Amino acid sequence: MSIQRTLQKYMEDWKNISGLDFCLLTNENETFITTCSRSLPSAEKLEEFRSGNALVVANASRCLCKIIHKEKLVYILIVWGSGESVPTISQLAVCQVQSLLEAYAEKSDKNVFMQKLLLGTYGEVEAFNRAKKLHISSTASRAVFLVETRRQRDEHALATIRNIFSARTKDFITSVDDSGIIVIRELSSTETDEDLEDIAHMLVDMLGAEAMTQAWVSYSNTADDLLQLSNAYKEAKTAMEIGKIFYSEKNVFSYRKLGIGRLIYQLPVSVCEMFIQEVFGNESLDSLDSETLAIIRTFFENNLNLSETSRQLYVHRNTLVYRFEKIQKKFGLDLRTFEDALTFKLAMLVSGYVTYNYNKNDRS
Repeated sequence: MSIQRTLQKYMEDWKNISGLDFCLLTNENETFITTCSRSLPSAEKLEEFRSGNALVVANASRCLCKIIHKEKLVYILIVWGSGESVPTISQLAVCQVQSLLEAYAEKSDKNVFMQKLLLGTYGEVEAFNRAKKLHISSTASRAVFLVETRRQRDEHALATIRNIFSARTKDFITSVDDSGIIVIRELSSTETDEDLEDIAHMLVDMLGAEAMTQAWVSYSNTADDLLQLSNAYKEAKTAMEIGKIFYSEKNVFSYRKLGIGRLIYQLPVSVCEMFIQEVFGNESLDSLDSETLAIIRTFFENNLNLSETSRQLYVHRNTLVYRFEKIQKKFGLDLRTFEDALTFKLAMLVSGYVTYNYNKNDRS
């Protein structure tokens, strides 16, 4: 919740309890928060109050108070009402507003600190000193989750994630660019990689149910101190990129479990193109229709079991045999044999990587 909405709620509560009206004015005499539509004091009187030494000025109908934050005048609080209790209530309101400003400033400072930490801006000494000042543990184990949805700057998704982790005061939710939402989770000594995977799946499910959006979640290895968070963020980004390229049927990607996609991702595109040429010759994977590709993927998922593939796809076994014979004639590979199936699977992954790089270069 923003500071403005929080202050509005507090002031409405104060009005309901005291029967008084409240208003916060900026230094430009603009209304920041108000509980009424009363006329404001003149600009001359407000300026006279600002330039004076008094922190509170009261008359028969209202009380003016200065809100000081970090030794600067940030707001003027106006409390309308009469009676001996008005100045006291005004002072209590001032204390509450100042406390809220301090809390939000610390929260903002922590957010900026974490953003710079993820980007590797701090050296070791500076990072630990700032963490100590902000009351952030420098030795706690943490993991970085990266959440992406179909929309950039998805405020609904952000609100949902904040709500999910609202009870966990030591976790941080932030972002450093338009690529996604970052969750920095502080881990207990008993949490394992399986627990992190469960959290990732929970985020996907909750965003689908609450924010009504498809989401992808990647997560890093465990970072044992603050300075390792920068590498952990890179791991989460790498896992997201590799996952979307090679495992597009999934929504959760662990940096620890990227399989053969991790190896292909390290190869030069020129080497990948040579491999595709070697496997497909003058043909290409694009020459296969979507139905044939779906059959191949299901066949691979069922460990080259024709009967199980036939059952799942509701296709006669002989029809599958005919399809695979056509593929063998086209590419010279019999997918019913392990070696040719492995070659074709690798070629599919490599083709996806090359296509991704072409599209990436076109976007840039």
